[in-house]
Amino acid sequence: MPDQVLMPQLGESVTEGTISKWLVKIGDKVKKYDPICEVNTDKVNAEVPSTLSGTITDIVIPEGETVAVGTLICYIAGEGEGAASVATAEAASKVDAVEARAAVDSPEGAAMNQRYSPAVLKLAQEHQIDLSRVKGTGAGGRITRKDVLAVVESGGQQAEAVLAAPATEPQVAPTVAAPVAAAPVTTPAPARVDVPVSDGDQMIPVTSVRRTIANRMVQSKHDAPHAWTMVECDVTNLVKLRNQLKDEFKQKEGFSLTFLPFFIKAVVESLKEFPIINSQWAGDKIIVKKAINISIAVATDDALYVPVIKDADQKSIYGIAKSVDDLARKSRQGKLTIDDMSGGTFTCNNTGSFGSVLSAPIINQPQAAILSMESIVKRPVVLEENMIAIRDMVNLCLSLDHRILDGLVCGKFLQSVKSKLESYGPETKIY
Repeated sequence: MPDQVLMPQLGESVTEGTISKWLVKIGDKVKKYDPICEVNTDKVNAEVPSTLSGTITDIVIPEGETVAVGTLICYIAGEGEGAASVATAEAASKVDAVEARAAVDSPEGAAMNQRYSPAVLKLAQEHQIDLSRVKGTGAGGRITRKDVLAVVESGGQQAEAVLAAPATEPQVAPTVAAPVAAAPVTTPAPARVDVPVSDGDQMIPVTSVRRTIANRMVQSKHDAPHAWTMVECDVTNLVKLRNQLKDEFKQKEGFSLTFLPFFIKAVVESLKEFPIINSQWAGDKIIVKKAINISIAVATDDALYVPVIKDADQKSIYGIAKSVDDLARKSRQGKLTIDDMSGGTFTCNNTGSFGSVLSAPIINQPQAAILSMESIVKRPVVLEENMIAIRDMVNLCLSLDHRILDGLVCGKFLQSVKSKLESYGPETKIY
């Protein structure tokens, strides 16, 4: 019999995935580890590899379908099993479908429908959706995240109907009327916001990536008491250094030398001096991270990704520049992996790349802080002995979690970053 390929778990907290594209079709021969489909999750897009060498005999889950981790998605017949395996697998899949439908119609199947994934429970709670009234389209009639999103996008359910559900119904337990204890505490969002729509207005559906960004930003602002501080920094010598190096660097390395690697280098050296800044909130304790893994915000036309430079404190300015270029390219091409997106301990944000001079970034939880480098602009500055000169100035804006950090340590940290940026000059080594 052909081997089953199941939906993999692409990350610790990932409970389901969407088949965004099949890279093979029935009858195609594949080698072990060849990509067979692309899967989209709340965290990242990833390719699912073949588990063995053989022939694709059946594709169970169509493109666009969202299913739980561990769900059967296709069959692969191993080498030597022959073309007859295709017909055998098709017959087996039809039997599986009949059995699944029978399971849904049975009392046992109804009981199975009462078990929901954490992602489904959280989404239902946020949008006040009564899951007992949602029809599941997943394996065995299971309610998936896609099913709940369809209800939300269609206008949601009336809160009165949810509250009017009989208390004796077993399905009431996971609804807003009686939240599941394990579900995260969030600020309930209205199922629908009434916004007048006029002729010519454009309505853009909210994608899973955009919805994830929105939920995480709301959670960060809700959970972490944000505070904000800023210093201005004279980077005239840094500008001269970068202008001196950029043409030769581009010709030699094949990519541009930006200001961001210099900025990140100054940050990681300062994090060594103030390790509490490189920490995370864990409820009853604060965890000071040993590794310094810098998350960088990378914006595309329709999403924001935060890939991670691992062990940034062990890299030269060139090494950081190479990592930034690699991660930015993978972000734009949609090729980031779970490893690329995980493990960040502090976030650097280059809002100056699009002309911003002042910002208050939202913390990338569970990190303790996020630092933005704004646009470098020329300004008249008063120097020693009341001399006025035109200098290249930049604002460094820090948002901090006031549960972990206080103004004193953050002020000292910013002064350290400022000192290091202002110390760059002709003698600075980038390799």
